[in-house]
Amino acid sequence: MGLASETYLQGACEAECPVRRAAEVLEGKWTTLIVRELVSGVKRYSELQRALAGISPKILADRLALLQVKGLVVKTIYPCVPPKTEYELTPLGREMEKVIRAMAEFGLMLQAAGEATSARP
Repeated sequence: MGLASETYLQGACEAECPVRRAAEVLEGKWTTLIVRELVSGVKRYSELQRALAGISPKILADRLALLQVKGLVVKTIYPCVPPKTEYELTPLGREMEKVIRAMAEFGLMLQAAGEATSARP
């Protein structure tokens, strides 16, 4: 890592802290899981709801709205009966794929560590 990327690891995490900014967008487990679903491409609201077992319609709508406001997701409504609504990541939103991949790798490490720990006598 370069000097610029090291600065976020030092000092107070105030409003301008890049880690804090990212955490504010990625807040809650559902937000990262919604992004994970959208990494593979355009999804309809119903597809997202089916893929995210346990998410309430209100939480899904709220998280999608937050991601739209932050410029990470675009919502397209097609004028047909019944209306068709699709969601997809913007170019900025696509950058979050790196975060999702890093989380997946860390999750695999946690899983492996848990298996190693549970295998001890």
